[in-house]
Order: sequence, then structure tokens, then C-alpha cells
Amino acid sequence: MDQANAPLSLLRDAPRYLFFTGKGGVGKTSVACACALALSDGGARVLLVSTDPASNLDEMLGVALSDRPREVPGASGLWAMNIDPDAAAEAYRSRVLDKMAASSSTAEREAVREQLSGACTTEIAAFDEFIGLLAGDATGYDHIVFDTAPTGHTLRLLSLPRAWTGFLEGNDRGAACLGPHSGLKMQEARFQAGLKALSDLGQTTIVLVTRADSGALREAARTHQELLQLGLTNQRLLVNAVFRATLADDEVAQALQGIGENALAEMPDALRTLPQDEVPLRSFDMVGLPALRALLARQATVVAAGATVSKVPAEVQRLHALADELAMQDHGLVMVMGKGGVGKTSIAAALAVALVQHGKRVHLSTTDPAAHLASTLEGQMPGLEVSRIDPVAETQRYIDKVLASRGKELDEQGRALLLEDLRSPCTEEVAVFHAFSRTVGQARGAFVVLDTAPTGHTLLLMDATGAYHRQMAREFEGKAGSRIVTPLMRLQDPDYTRIVIVTLPEVTPVSEAAALQDDLRRAHIEPFAWVVNRSLMASGSRDPLLASRMAGEVKQLDRVQNLALRTYVVPWTAKPLTGIEALLALCE
Repeated sequence: MDQANAPLSLLRDAPRYLFFTGKGGVGKTSVACACALALSDGGARVLLVSTDPASNLDEMLGVALSDRPREVPGASGLWAMNIDPDAAAEAYRSRVLDKMAASSSTAEREAVREQLSGACTTEIAAFDEFIGLLAGDATGYDHIVFDTAPTGHTLRLLSLPRAWTGFLEGNDRGAACLGPHSGLKMQEARFQAGLKALSDLGQTTIVLVTRADSGALREAARTHQELLQLGLTNQRLLVNAVFRATLADDEVAQALQGIGENALAEMPDALRTLPQDEVPLRSFDMVGLPALRALLARQATVVAAGATVSKVPAEVQRLHALADELAMQDHGLVMVMGKGGVGKTSIAAALAVALVQHGKRVHLSTTDPAAHLASTLEGQMPGLEVSRIDPVAETQRYIDKVLASRGKELDEQGRALLLEDLRSPCTEEVAVFHAFSRTVGQARGAFVVLDTAPTGHTLLLMDATGAYHRQMAREFEGKAGSRIVTPLMRLQDPDYTRIVIVTLPEVTPVSEAAALQDDLRRAHIEPFAWVVNRSLMASGSRDPLLASRMAGEVKQLDRVQNLALRTYVVPWTAKPLTGIEALLALCE
């Protein structure tokens, strides 16, 4: 690539490893794809890797991907792959079993395979694939570009090299949830090599992708600080989808531009010191190589004035109708799911306060490490209890509980060894699942509205729920008079649980929501409704660029209506969706 003419400054003298991370919905995948494509178009050999369990690289690049690199047609020098958690877990299980002694009995091997069936095994296996790319497994590429999962999941991923190397140092005992300790110990050198590559300023750059939005910028600032605490100082900032209005008399367009300008003007000081790039909002969806190449083009696509302004069909209802239908029950679980950045937290909070207004007792909680319900509500409401499943607090609670129940029978050395095992990073996954199960159970006597983490993280939690159900079913099988009700059974009960999928009227969020619905149905969980959030069609704008985007919204709304049992639309609004009054207004 001609470095002087690179479309973004981050592509000038680009290092071998580029990580794109940020809040869900900011366009990480689009930007990562566009940058990888620009590097390969410039003559480099590039590997593009998604670490997101809910990856949509296939759709953007127009090629079916797997856990092995595949050359992208139409992009000479570009290969792409998805880190498949399930395939990685099976490969990890095989490696651990191969390390067992040849004299091991069938029962012993089956016991180890059972130990390796949990969500934490899936996490460490996917992490092992990721770390291998940093430790030198992928040779022959000039650059490796990582498209990561939303922030909370990615911070967990980037913290694992330090967490696992710390856990392994001086620990020669078993790690039950990951099988024999040798299964991890044999990977220790790779973990250390990965940590070294991550921290090397000459090898790695972490790009914080954000939008000209105050919430996304605050999230980027938090991520910046957390990465610094991990020793990762090699960071840059990229502001995506910066909008400039065309019509001076279009209130919506002017408001949209003003929101962006104000957000950038009030950018947290911690971000101002970082090298920065900007990418403008485009009139088209980021699907296909031509669109990805145009994303970073110096000249924006010209949009003709006078484009037809699309409108939401009259039969599509607004959010108040969903709140009214949910309120017909006396209690139940309402789980709000979807891709990161689609507005799950706002929708969950709006439904919660609407149910309270209907006279219901409501507990609003979240499983999202990056969610901030308190700042969304900006106050208290009688009848509304608000909580957060905090991974750190829940892990400590779980450790204390295990020590209290099992530690009584141990001597001082035994307690020390037990505590050492509990400091495994896998403990957090178990602790969060237990907290999730407790929260699900509370819906027996009240409404519980649960704002979930972005899709990939939620699916891992659902995997843990399924694994627990299978374990309980085996333990109670054939026992007379025994009847168990697991969290999975509650999620499968349509009278107990209502799943609300939130999406944006864009290709990628709708495709990811459709994939989520397929995953839920495979677990015999039927989504109750879809909410299409931030619809420009419902805003009344006449701006040419926004009108072009509305034409795309029409196609996506048609897709949603064909996929969903019930469809509701929430219009884009210039007003921040924070505060109880603003949230109630969504359901009026």
C-alpha cells in the first residue's frame, strides 16, 4: 500500500496485528473489513479474523467462512475466518484426551469429556484459537486483523492471557472444569507468547471504534482505561458514521448532526490524547466488497435530492402495544435480546417502567457487563427494583459460598488449595450463571425484565443453561417422585418467559437477530416479539442521505415482518432515551 495515500492514518505503517473493538453497533465489523480490504488491495497478504461468537463476516464479505482461513473472492491477498467456539471446544477436548495416559479407562476418559462440556471450556478453547494467532500459528500473512465481539466480551478475551498465565504459575493441581491440569499447562508457553504480542507497541494496535454519540464515547473511554490496566497502551480512536446534514430546514437531520457535534465536543479527555480517524456516514448498507471499499473512499457517494421518503406501514404497532400485551399477565420473565448497540437497555427499561405504570411489581436487571441501567433510568420509581448481575461481585459471592460449604471439612492447606482452584477464570462463568438462575426464578411472583448482554455473550450463557439442564436431568433420571424445574425449562415455557428481540432496520442487525431466533428455536425457546428500534422512517426526515437509508429500512422491515410473530417499531428521536419520563414516552 502507498502509505502516504492510505485512506486512514491508522493504515499508515500498520502493525502486524490490528484489533477493532468497541460498543455494540458502532460498526466494528464494517470498519475492520474495510481496513483489511484496503491493506490487501495495497498488496499485502491479510488474514481477517472474527472473535465474535455471533460473527457476520460471511454476510459482509459474501463468502461462507469456517474456522480455517479462506481466500475472499474478488479480494486478492485477503483471507478470512471465524473462530467457531463449538469447533474450538471439540478440538480442545480432543487435544486434552490425547494427552491422557494410554492406560486410562473408558470411564475415566468419559469423565474428562464430561468435565469439558461446560461453557467455560468453550471460552478457553476459543481463547486458545485466538491466542494461537498471536503466538505465531498463522504464518505467511503481513497483517492479521481482528474483528472482535462487543466490549464486555472482548475485555474478557484480552484479559485471559494474563489471567490464565497467573493461574498456571505454581499451580500443579487439577482444573476440573477444564479437565486435567496438563490440558492447560501444555498451553502455558502459548499464553505467554500471546500476552507479549498483545503488549508489543511494534506488533499490535488496538483501535477503539465509536460513534459521534455520548454513550458510545463514554464506553470507549471506559474501555481505554480498562485496557491500560491490562498493560495495553497501544490504542487509537476511530469515530465511525459521522453525519453532515444536507438540508438546513430539515429538523431531524439538523438534530442528528447537532447530537454528533456536541458529543465530539464533549469527548472524554482520556480519548483526546489518542491518535484519531473519522469515517462519514454512508447512504448504503455495508454488505459486499464494493460497499466496503466505498466506506473508506475519500469522496462520499453522491445522493440525489428529492429521494422518496419512506413511511412505516400503518399496521405496524408502536411499543405501547407490546407493553399493554405483556401487562395482561400478573408476573413473568421478559428477556430483551439482540446485537450490541441496537438499544436493548433502553427498550428493556421502557418496558419495565411501563409495566410499573400498569400497576405491576417489576425487577429490572441486566447480564451485560457494559450496561448501565442506573444512568438510563436517572432516578427511582415506586414498584421498580433495579439490579445488575456484576461478574466481580457474583464471583466473590460464589467463592464465599463454596468455601463456607466445602471448606469446613478441610484443613488450612486444603482450604488454600480449594481457594486456588476457585481463582480460575472459569469460576466467573459459573458464578454469573448461578446469579442468572436466581433472577429467572424471581419471575414466579413478579415481573422480571432482563436486559441481556450482546448476542454472542448471551448465547454462551444459554449454553451454560442447557448444560446445567442436561446435568440435572441425568442426576434425577429414574428417581421416583422427583421433579425438577431447571432455568432452561422456565425459558422454554411461553407462559413464564417472553423473549423480545431488538434490532435496527439494517441488514446486519436483522440478519444477526434472525440467527439468534434460529438458535433459540433449536433450544425450543420461541421468541415472543421483535422490536425495530430507531427507525428513520418514523422520524419524518427529508434529508437525501437519510431518505436513501430509509429505502433500505423498508426492505429490512419486510424481512422482520416475515420472521417475527409480532413486530413493533420505535422511531428515531433526537431526545436522549434517559430518565423515567423519556422512557415512559416511548410506550405512550
